[in-house]
Amino acid sequence: MFGLGYPELIVILVILLVLFGGSRLPGLAKGLGESIKNFKKAVNEEKEEIEEKKTSA
Repeated sequence: MFGLGYPELIVILVILLVLFGGSRLPGLAKGLGESIKNFKKAVNEEKEEIEEKKTSA
């Protein structure tokens, strides 16, 4: 995963906790998860449109 090990991930999480505080992290994580979900949905829709154009042409 991007060459990051457990120690690096722990440091990143601690920095995030210090910067944003414990109460805001769940909201940030939820927003990030929804963004990734929407991005994947858009990519899949584009793939389907491309496949439809290939089969109809």
